[in-house]
Amino acid sequence: MAENNLNHTQFFKTKPDIEVQVKEVLELVYNAMDEKGYNPVNQIVGYIMSGDPTYITSHKGARSMIMKVERDEIVEELLTEYIRNKSWER
Repeated sequence: MAENNLNHTQFFKTKPDIEVQVKEVLELVYNAMDEKGYNPVNQIVGYIMSGDPTYITSHKGARSMIMKVERDEIVEELLTEYIRNKSWER
């Protein structure tokens, strides 16, 4: 018979959050901004520089999605894609 020992920490596992892909978030945000008539590049830059989520529309959940990723991850993704498209070596 198994003994319950209340002196030990017990752990349980839950399902991890679905990993948010930065590329997918940027695509969703860009399209939502464009649909609403905003300049997506200017608005995303404003958000990255200030951290103010009001630069991003709430249309199609864009604001809540972009807040799920860190701003430095967004910059890293953008720079990585820029370098890749310029065919520069990393």
